[in-house]
Amino acid sequence: MKRILVLGGYGGFGARLSRRLASDGFEVLVAGRNLEAAKALAARLPHAIGLQADRKGDISAILGEHGPFLLIDAAGPFQQSDDRVPRACMEAGIHYFDLADARDFVGAIRCLDERAKAAGVAVISGASSVPALSSAVVADLAKDMDEVRSIEMSISASNRATAGASVTSAILSYVGRPVRLWRGRRWQDAMGWHMLKRETYAIAGRRPLHRLVALADVPDHDLLVESFAERPSVIFRAGPEFAFQTLALWLLSWPVAWGWLTSLKKISRFLLPLQRLTARLGTARSAMTIEIKGIEQGAMKARRWTLIAENGHGVEIPTLPAQLLARALRDGRLLPGARHAGGLLSLEDFRTLFRDLAITEEMTEAPYTPLYQRVMGPAFAHLSEPVRAMHHVFGDGGAEGEAVVTRGRSPLARLVAKIFGFPAAGKHALHVSFEENNGIEEWTRDFSGRRFRSHLSEENGHLVERFGPFRFAFDLPIRGNGLSMAMRHWSFLRIPLPLFLAPQSVAHEWPEDDCFHFDVPIALPFIGPVVHYRGWLRRID
Repeated sequence: MKRILVLGGYGGFGARLSRRLASDGFEVLVAGRNLEAAKALAARLPHAIGLQADRKGDISAILGEHGPFLLIDAAGPFQQSDDRVPRACMEAGIHYFDLADARDFVGAIRCLDERAKAAGVAVISGASSVPALSSAVVADLAKDMDEVRSIEMSISASNRATAGASVTSAILSYVGRPVRLWRGRRWQDAMGWHMLKRETYAIAGRRPLHRLVALADVPDHDLLVESFAERPSVIFRAGPEFAFQTLALWLLSWPVAWGWLTSLKKISRFLLPLQRLTARLGTARSAMTIEIKGIEQGAMKARRWTLIAENGHGVEIPTLPAQLLARALRDGRLLPGARHAGGLLSLEDFRTLFRDLAITEEMTEAPYTPLYQRVMGPAFAHLSEPVRAMHHVFGDGGAEGEAVVTRGRSPLARLVAKIFGFPAAGKHALHVSFEENNGIEEWTRDFSGRRFRSHLSEENGHLVERFGPFRFAFDLPIRGNGLSMAMRHWSFLRIPLPLFLAPQSVAHEWPEDDCFHFDVPIALPFIGPVVHYRGWLRRID
């Protein structure tokens, strides 16, 4: 009988994993700092022993005394952890897995590859929902796609799945702090627990879930970008069951974002009791979704996978990769070496375990037509290639070039430019990020570090560009081998405003030297010129 030592083996995830391994016929060493808790769980399992062990201490003696076949670290948190546990395992010739979702820790495990191969052991990090399950789902969704442009994922846990101290500490480590994301074809920073989104988890025949989720930092933000030659954008969000919980943490993130606090980790001991007080308010339903957008045989397609777990079974999911990999290791199907768990399991592997749980999953596919093509109809095909390519927005994209900006000189013109965030006068390096969600495009223009953004959508056959509460509707007539934007009406908070008071702007776009060129003058009645920016862009492949 193979023996597995589970660090944190009586905790929220560790206890579930210990039970699963015992049911698979392994002898389980339930280990952790609390010996009584370890012994209590071990007493309820077949062929189990409770041990006292601290992952932050020297575990070499325990490994030497008990000689497990495999050690699985389910203790965490891993955000500030070093590699002493996997190193101790390699020195003892013992295989190592962990349930880490810490971005730097999981990504750095590859540095131990040569040492693991020399020791003849498998060292695998991230044997959990991310990156193990997420990578398996993405691989299945991306089958037959020629290009993947964007990947969006989210997880929302049942409120009754009370988070332990390690999970809470892990979340608080990045709330309000910069999270590095590949967006707009370059690395950019966003704030942890920002980028709020109302997510709907829907499966045919099941009651949908509507949850508010926020940006979380996970290994997939690096690993999935690297796994495709075209380097798609990757965004992962997470959230509890109730919106007020997500919003409360979002509000608490601001002192960190403003630099008043270094992190929120010190308040974790206050948040845990509050979360437990609200546990009875929720349901036993958890959900996960992954959507990829890409190109297959020239056609734009969005594919979405959704999982809904009932009866509190969602908390089982993070333990499934370690169970599956332990089986593979026992059967001799895992080669020595150190790597992350992404790509080691298939979605079909997970489905063998889903069948015994109250879990339903579904995949859907939908075609997509770019916004400008929907507005322009057949005329879109007659645009020149540089102009058409710039408006071929789907999922995520980016462009870079140069721009020259002139500004109005009157005090009122300067005030308007400041309110709208227009760039300063002068010559600028220009980067534009395109992000499409549900048919709406967000264009973020970066003029030498000065950013302003707008949202574009289609309404009644017009292109509508929104700047905050202002909405401007345009026709898109072809002009020569380019395109113009002719304003037809405008509104404030959707209240129509007189056209004679509207900003005076006829933007032009045209091809030149294989680049996309633009000229955008903006003036206001009774005020005069506000800003005029012109220049060129080239899409980043």
